[in-house]
Amino acid sequence: MDNARLSFAETISKRLLAESRPLSLRWLERLDDLLDVERADIFPTDALLDHIPQLIQEIAKYVLSPGTEEVAANSAVVTKARELGMLRHAQHASVHQLLREYHLLAQILESFLEEETERPGLVASPHDVVVIAARISKALRVLQQTTIDTFIAEYTDRLNAQQDRLEGFNRLVSHELRQPLGTLEFAVRTLQTAEADDPAHRQKLLSAVDRSVQRLITLTKQLEHVARLQYEDEADPGRQEVNVASVAREVARQLREMADHHGVEIRTADDLPVIVTDAARLELVLMNLVSNAIKYSDPAKPSRFVEVFLCGASEDGRTVCIRDNGIGMPKDNVPFIFRDFYRARPEMDAKLGIRGSGLGLAIVADCVKAIGGRISVASVEGEGTAFDLWLPRTIPPSSEDRSAH
Repeated sequence: MDNARLSFAETISKRLLAESRPLSLRWLERLDDLLDVERADIFPTDALLDHIPQLIQEIAKYVLSPGTEEVAANSAVVTKARELGMLRHAQHASVHQLLREYHLLAQILESFLEEETERPGLVASPHDVVVIAARISKALRVLQQTTIDTFIAEYTDRLNAQQDRLEGFNRLVSHELRQPLGTLEFAVRTLQTAEADDPAHRQKLLSAVDRSVQRLITLTKQLEHVARLQYEDEADPGRQEVNVASVAREVARQLREMADHHGVEIRTADDLPVIVTDAARLELVLMNLVSNAIKYSDPAKPSRFVEVFLCGASEDGRTVCIRDNGIGMPKDNVPFIFRDFYRARPEMDAKLGIRGSGLGLAIVADCVKAIGGRISVASVEGEGTAFDLWLPRTIPPSSEDRSAH
């Protein structure tokens, strides 16, 4: 490359680097004018505005040194293009919209190159301009293809995950409904026979019907939560100021009868934090954790309890502990307890009279994720279980974007 051409490439490269943000803002203004897209939908936070300037900066480097590394193999450029694809997927864009966005960016950069060639004092031959324009065009094509490929891959993964969850959900519904419906069918048929003339036997059948109906009601509510949390598209968590102590006391009130039946004392601390979160999801988390502690209390222990208390604090959140002195879980089972319909102590269910679906802790995990929290568990078989629930002071933006899964 001769010195004149190198000088022109250097000039355009430096100008692209210097004008990367103004060019990005020009591009964004064109989007506002031409596309039915709100600016906040493209860049919900100021930090995300860095993606387009950084792509332009990488194009500038390629304009100066195209022979050093092909743009398709330039990890920095490709990484930014992939990040943009993942970002736009998370923001519910479409392939058509992405194509339009890149088309507008190409127009902005073409106009920029034209403006630069007309600047006083800048000497460039037609060949120089064609060469630099070709480099910019090539870089944009590669970036566009990488962004769209990433976007489609994210979309495909999401569809596959939804299909897997739907199949699992259908299996779960079939599995969990079979037993109570079978009991109902048997009881109703028997009530229509002479066997039901015996008052004691009739009462036994009616009790079985009542238990099955209550089981179906509980199961329906659980399945409704699973469907809402897993299949509503990018459900937006509600936001309100919540006193965690008040939520814990309400959970204790609702579970009082169950706790009394099992001889379990529910203890709730008064110094639990006040945060901005989704109150319904938080209550569902505490409801499942406390009710599990009650169900799996240890009948051999003279004193049985479950307690909710503050066990940690950080600048951006608080950790609430839900601890019991129940039967605990085998160490090898603990890593799997948040999976759908996984049961940590199936051998104890019949002994303790527990008829569960294995959905409770899966619902807990989904709710905690939705509100931007974290949950961990420690359990010792025969001694008890403790869940550490970290709650952010407010729902972070990443949780509102969801995650999904």
